[in-house]
Amino acid sequence: MAIVSLVILPLGVFFFCSGLIVNLIQAICFVFIRPLSKSTYRKINRQLAELLWLELVWIFDWWAGVQIKVFTDPETFRLMGKEHALLICNHKSDIDWLVGWVLAQRSGCLGSALAVMKKSSKFLPVIGWSMWFSEYLFLERNWAKDENTLKSGLQRLKDFPRPFWLALFVEGTRFTQAKLLAAQEYAASQGLPIPRNVLIPRTKGFVSAVSNMRSFAPAIYDITLAIPKSSPPPTILNLFKGKSSVVHVHIKRHLMKELPETDDSVAQWCKDIFVAKDALLDKHKADDTFSAQELQDHGRSKKSLVVVTSWACLLIFGALKFLQWSSLLSSRRGIAFTVSGLGVVTVLMHILIRFSQSERSTPAKVAPAKTKNEGNPSETGDDKQH
Repeated sequence: MAIVSLVILPLGVFFFCSGLIVNLIQAICFVFIRPLSKSTYRKINRQLAELLWLELVWIFDWWAGVQIKVFTDPETFRLMGKEHALLICNHKSDIDWLVGWVLAQRSGCLGSALAVMKKSSKFLPVIGWSMWFSEYLFLERNWAKDENTLKSGLQRLKDFPRPFWLALFVEGTRFTQAKLLAAQEYAASQGLPIPRNVLIPRTKGFVSAVSNMRSFAPAIYDITLAIPKSSPPPTILNLFKGKSSVVHVHIKRHLMKELPETDDSVAQWCKDIFVAKDALLDKHKADDTFSAQELQDHGRSKKSLVVVTSWACLLIFGALKFLQWSSLLSSRRGIAFTVSGLGVVTVLMHILIRFSQSERSTPAKVAPAKTKNEGNPSETGDDKQH
C-alpha cells in the first residue's frame, strides 16, 4: 500500500493542480461568456474539458497500457464521433465511463462526451465540477424528482454545436454478483428471462431519452463491454499501479427512426436489447472474443502524451517559481503546510478510488419474491427506474 501511495501522490498532485486551473477557467467562462453566447461557451469548454480528461486517457493508454479492442462494422466505425448519439451500455467494470472517454477521444468527440450520472458525482473535486460545467445530467434516482430534470437536460442538447455522445447506463448501477442475484430473483418472480451477465434495464430514463432526442440524434450505439478471461479486472487502483488489462467492446448501431413509436414499445425494445446482450456475453464467455464482428484498429492517440507533457512542464516550472518566491520549505510552518496539502491530495485520491469501486456502488436491495400483481421489488422496480 505504501508503494501504491507513492504512485498515487504525484499523480494526484498533478491531476488536482491542473484540474483546479481548468475548473477556474471553466467558472470564469461560465460567468462571463455563457450569458452572452452559449454556443461559444460550449466550444471553449469542450477544449478545456479535454485538457483535463486527456490526463485520465493518458493514464489509461500510456501509464497502464490498457488495450481496448473494438468489434463493430466498418460503417459504424466510420460514423463514430461524427453524429449525435445516445449510448447504452452494460455497466460491467469500475471504469466503464473511462472506457467511453477513451473511445470518444479516439473518435474525436471527447470534449462533447456526456453522461447521465448520479447527483453525488458532481460534488467530486475537479472531475465532478468539470462534468457539471460540461452539462452532464445529474439525477437523484427518484423518478418523481428526476423526470423533469432529465427532460430539460435532454432538450438543452438540441443546439449542441458539435457531435456529442450521451452515455446512459440503463441498468442503473454497476454489476456485482449480489445485484445479479437480486435481478434473477425478480425476473423469476415476474416470469421474465433470467439474466446471467447483465442486470434488468431500468427503462423510464431510456424512454425519456428516446422521446426527447428523436428529432436531433440519429443513432443509438448499443455497446457491450467484456473482459477476457486472461485479463485482470480494470479498476482505477490497477490503473494507478500501472497494471495493464484488456477490454473488448462490441458496438452495434441502431437508427433512432427505426425504434417503435409508443413508450411501452420503446421500453420493451430496451429490454429485448439486454436479453440479446446477455446472450452475446454468453458467447463471449465461450469464445473469449466477439468473433461475429470485425476487429477495428483504433490505435492509441499521441494527443494525451502531448497534453500531459505540456501540463508537467507548466506545473513544474510554476512550482519552482513559487517555491523560489515564497521560500515555503525554509520554515517549519511552510513544511507543515506542504505536508498537510499533500495529505489532503492523498485523501482525495483515495476517495476518488473508493467512489469508483463497484462494491461501493448502490447496494442491491433484495425484496421477497412477488407475483406480477404485487408489483416490483425496490431494486428493479419501475418506481425508481431511470
